[in-house]
Amino acid sequence: MTTPLPTELLRLAQEAARKAGALLRDGRPADLAVAATKSSPIDVVTEMDIAAEKLITDLISAHRPDDGFLGEEGASSAGTSGVRWVIDPLDGTVNYLYGLPTWAVSIAAEQDGETVVGVVAAPMRGETYHAVRGEGAWATGAWDGERELACRPAPPLDQALVSTGFNYVLEVRAHQAEVAQRLIPLLRDIRRSGSAAVDLCDVAAGRLDGYYERGLNAWDLAAGDLIAREAGALTGGRPGERPARDLAIAATPGVFEPLQRLLEDFGAWHD
Repeated sequence: MTTPLPTELLRLAQEAARKAGALLRDGRPADLAVAATKSSPIDVVTEMDIAAEKLITDLISAHRPDDGFLGEEGASSAGTSGVRWVIDPLDGTVNYLYGLPTWAVSIAAEQDGETVVGVVAAPMRGETYHAVRGEGAWATGAWDGERELACRPAPPLDQALVSTGFNYVLEVRAHQAEVAQRLIPLLRDIRRSGSAAVDLCDVAAGRLDGYYERGLNAWDLAAGDLIAREAGALTGGRPGERPARDLAIAATPGVFEPLQRLLEDFGAWHD
């Protein structure tokens, strides 16, 4: 049975994700401009990232003023309640900038350092994914009502469809391309969506057999990682480690272990 606090956090995350997603979808200006840069000139921050994060933090703070925040666009406070919200207001910023549909709002709630709630809204898909720790993973969308998510049964590795992403720092991206080049002959194929949150939810929904990426931050991972795990996927980083900036992996059991071994052998976690 879901305890009252996670239920409250889930409903608040769903409301914030829905409203931020509507703002981003319906409020995208025709002359969308780059407001700043992140890690490199290629990695852009739009005005809408900033507006969406403010909407989310304002809404949550109005209901839970003592909670902390960690947000991609600068929201950072410790809080005093033991709850911290980890927010990516627009995951897939470049897709959004170019008018591509694969982008999402990602909101996770941590309690005493552990992620207990995750919500990922993908407005252009008309889908929202959510999970509460220990309660499974679910999605709402074009189908009627909620649908419980489950990752795919594991295929042989050479039949696995795996997604990845590429860093915006040139040297890191070049190394990631070398790793992908070595992996491709060993898999069914590789995909690259441009949104870590969406990729993690696609593992949960059985649309991918696996996903890996180097260079992700907490806000990229927090919600989607919980959703993938609650759908039965395994997640981690280098052997024996949790998903981290060095390396994050999510895959159906049976694909996770050989994929992790290959990524370790290929040095996916370093230049």
